[in-house]
Amino acid sequence: MKYLLVLAVVGVAFWIWRNNRRAEAADRAVQRPPSPPPAKPVTMVACRVCGTHLPQNEAVPGNQGVYCSAEHRQRLEGPSA
Repeated sequence: MKYLLVLAVVGVAFWIWRNNRRAEAADRAVQRPPSPPPAKPVTMVACRVCGTHLPQNEAVPGNQGVYCSAEHRQRLEGPSA
């Protein structure tokens, strides 16, 4: 009889512990901030000198196309551009 009582107490303690862990996990899942939406695709362009691909908003525009740097623009178009 003594062992049955100890087993019952251990069973109830385990059940309470398990339910508390589930409640904590549910609370943590609710408190997480939503993940940010994925970034929009960016148009990629290639440098006319070296062929390096880079985002269009970072490219250096020139008369004959786009370049990865002002140095490459000057190399192909000359210092006047």
